Amino acid sequence: MREAAKEGGEANLHASAVAFPSPDGAFGVLVLGASGSGKSSLVLRLMALGAMLVSDDRVVLRRDPAGCLIAAAPAPLKGLVEARGVGILRAPAGGPVPVCLAVDLDAAPGGRLPPRRKILLLGCDIELICARGVPNLDAIVTVLAQTGAAITQDDSAATGEPPV
Repeated sequence: MREAAKEGGEANLHASAVAFPSPDGAFGVLVLGASGSGKSSLVLRLMALGAMLVSDDRVVLRRDPAGCLIAAAPAPLKGLVEARGVGILRAPAGGPVPVCLAVDLDAAPGGRLPPRRKILLLGCDIELICARGVPNLDAIVTVLAQTGAAITQDDSAATGEPPV
């Protein structure tokens, strides 16, 4: 498990976030990575697939009284997303939203079926995809958000073989 942000309180991260509608309200996705890693590009692709912008470039995280990690936009950035080579675009903005998944664009997955990973943010364990170089990442994140499915190591459904 990787740990980031400070314990308790609130954190302002260099990250982006989107929200997908779900039966439970919203499925928030936090996108992490260094400057130039493709956070804004992924956010734009996810928006094209039905996500709503929460925040681009900076995300304010807090833990709600129920212990859920919540992502929101800092006021000056609400509704703004960078389109590299074009400029800053205005978009409808959602949030605050509970964070259900984190995607790290700097970390490589470590194999075809990598071990499940989590990231600790403000004391909350969040499912983590190490996504550097992962093909079809926007589609993968969209399917996970739309189904609310957890990531599993069991590939028996794909191979037709029982799990070991």
